[in-house]
Amino acid sequence: MQKIKLMTDSTSDIDPELEQSLGIQILCFPVTVDGVAYRERQDFTNTEFYEMMAHAADFPTTAQLTAFEFQEAYQQALEEGYTDLIYVSISSTGSATHSNALMARDAFYAQVPGAEKLRIHVVDSKNYTGVYGYPVMQAAMKLKKGATVDELLNYLTEWFQSAEVLFTPLTLKYAKRSGRISAAAAFAGELLGLKPLIRITDGVSKVETKIRGDKNIVPTMSKYIQQRMIPKTPYSLIAGCDDTFAEELKKELVKKLGYPPEHLFHIGATVSCNAGPDVVGIVIRSEPRTVAE
Repeated sequence: MQKIKLMTDSTSDIDPELEQSLGIQILCFPVTVDGVAYRERQDFTNTEFYEMMAHAADFPTTAQLTAFEFQEAYQQALEEGYTDLIYVSISSTGSATHSNALMARDAFYAQVPGAEKLRIHVVDSKNYTGVYGYPVMQAAMKLKKGATVDELLNYLTEWFQSAEVLFTPLTLKYAKRSGRISAAAAFAGELLGLKPLIRITDGVSKVETKIRGDKNIVPTMSKYIQQRMIPKTPYSLIAGCDDTFAEELKKELVKKLGYPPEHLFHIGATVSCNAGPDVVGIVIRSEPRTVAE
């Protein structure tokens, strides 16, 4: 019989309560604030981290998860008798974490006696936050209903062929400094009161349009969402330290689409360090794309 473990990392922004109830293992990214090292989710809540950012003397930074940490996780899964481990990672284009998971898998099979009893499947989300937090949650629910490894992997593959995020950072200083969101780094127009609507698809960020004035954020996002989203598919919202725009967007989309979002993801430390603590965004499914070979 298959005994399957689902694992992801903290940039998935899955609520801690759901992490526990759904039985998902989450590896937590290291974060440094003013020279002090922390672990996301373990050492502070999201709200506490937003406060830390507000009072930090310098920009907080994040680091990758190491191959050693993955080997420890693989060893634990083997000892617990799992036959399969599915790890869904942060985008390989934004962190070496994905490649470290693969490197650790190779070393694990080469060095650990009996390691072949555990099949390790590393899935690249090619994105951030709820773009992979949502399907991991769904996969966990499918697993509780008896889904097989192949069924879970097929679901995740299909999801990532069409999933994307559209978001607006309400301040660009973090995204520009981090360099992780290349579209933000190239954006100009802040002095004119412009904010970018950024789309991340398959690890690539692009400024879809420039929004003038806060009052136009929700209407503009709503328009683009309706243009890109596959009708009647589930969607989730993203917010940071302030839910105001997310709540406005929810009302607008319920009116336009006729049904509410599946979930509201609050961005954690890793996403906040790279996009800023105050964002509004949405995870949708658009037309499927060709899988890269």
